[in-house]
Amino acid sequence: MTPPSGIAGANLDAAPTPLARSSAMLIALALLAPFFLYLGTAESLVAIWNSSETFAHGYAILPISLWLIWRRRDVFDAIPARPWAPALLLLAVLGAGWLLARMGEVQVVMQYAFVAMFPIVALAMLGPRLAGALAFPLLFLLLAVPFGEVFVAPLINLTADFTVWAVQATGIPVLRNGTRFELPTGSWSVVEACSGVRYLISSVTLGCLYAYLTYQSTKKRLLFVVVSIIVPIIANGLRAYMIVMIGHLSGMELATGVDHLIYGWVFFGLVMLLMFWIGSFWRDDDPLPAAELPVAARTRRDGVPPVSMARMAAMCAAVVAVAALWPGFARYNDAANLNPQPVQLTNVAVGWPQVAPFTGWTPRWVAPDAAYRATFRNPDAAAPVSLDIMYYRNQRNGKALISSVNTLATSDDAWHALGGSARSETIDGKPVTLRETRMTGPDGQFLVWQWMSIDGHLTSNNYVGKLLQAQAKLRFRGDDGAVVLLSAPVGDNPDAARAALRAFMTVQGQAIERAIEHARTH
Repeated sequence: MTPPSGIAGANLDAAPTPLARSSAMLIALALLAPFFLYLGTAESLVAIWNSSETFAHGYAILPISLWLIWRRRDVFDAIPARPWAPALLLLAVLGAGWLLARMGEVQVVMQYAFVAMFPIVALAMLGPRLAGALAFPLLFLLLAVPFGEVFVAPLINLTADFTVWAVQATGIPVLRNGTRFELPTGSWSVVEACSGVRYLISSVTLGCLYAYLTYQSTKKRLLFVVVSIIVPIIANGLRAYMIVMIGHLSGMELATGVDHLIYGWVFFGLVMLLMFWIGSFWRDDDPLPAAELPVAARTRRDGVPPVSMARMAAMCAAVVAVAALWPGFARYNDAANLNPQPVQLTNVAVGWPQVAPFTGWTPRWVAPDAAYRATFRNPDAAAPVSLDIMYYRNQRNGKALISSVNTLATSDDAWHALGGSARSETIDGKPVTLRETRMTGPDGQFLVWQWMSIDGHLTSNNYVGKLLQAQAKLRFRGDDGAVVLLSAPVGDNPDAARAALRAFMTVQGQAIERAIEHARTH
């Protein structure tokens, strides 16, 4: 083997010394430590990869990362590994973030903190120079985290807006109702599968990899990643318009079944090929510039002694200790916050007369530990009011007060939301910003007012709710929480429904809070 220009004298073909082999074992041990210490979080990643086609690409991320590291294996000969103690502080920050996320059951933050530990452990064991040379392959691991559900609702609305606008621009009349719309030939609905979030995630993942392998300029790489974000959003709108037009022009014979998905993915594949083909015109032909290698090689050649085995072992032990601290405390906290008592949510002393339900709608929350549902009407009120309380204790993944699967209605329900907004009201003398949603279905339209009660605090914001849950658990006050939903039929006047809801809250809000507090303390 002939050394590259500028590094003559560096024995790149030399067999690893026993110390090098020992160091490699310590590095491997340190990198494996987070996997075993946070095994539950690792399992949650795999569970989502298995259950959701949107995130099935997660299986490919680690092999790709290892392949990218293998392509740059020359840097291990050129740059010596030197443990870097400041990385332990970053590891501690990630551990603390994981702990807070676990207290609030924010799974995606737990997963990001867990995956981010691997690049930080590499930084601690290898040092800034060697880890920096492998920065992209290490950070590429973050794309394994199943993230993107938060964009589904905005993308659904954006796709519906674009599709309706494009169809109307074509000259076809459209009657829109939320994310559903009707053409003279049939009805359409923009649901989660139409949001384009799968296209977006796939495009960003492929775009990052393509940019790294194709360009050397940071500006080019960043520009291509930005393009890989914008293009699938635009392409998904065009795809939805194309599907609707195919269905309309064929009299609803085509693009209404499985061919709907086939057309979409074929179109997306063509868009990706076009994007990569255009991007190839500005490719850089030197994927591994050797400019940094001579300096690194000179560092070794000039007689810098290798890192001692004792220093590597000490750093490995420190990494394991810092990483182990947070799951250890989490287990202790779980045991201290566990409440084995069954929830008692029967004493809801509402003073209004109880009447028959005005709708067959039920909120789609995961099964609570206790629930209360009844409909009331004051003779002086303009409309009946339905009360739903769902109470959760000893929460976990799959049974949580705040979860992306908790919704007022699913895409398969006869009811769906027309829109929502935030409102400021007063409950039992406490100001609260609640969430108002207008629903429609077979029973007509009705308003839903929604908020949560967590450790004595009222909020309708999921992020604030998660912070309140984490705070309560860190204070060893348990993780109990409840969601309250009030609903009233709209009829011809939404303000009349709001007046009925407000009157109910004014008179019965204290009874609701007392019932929730009684359940929390008993």
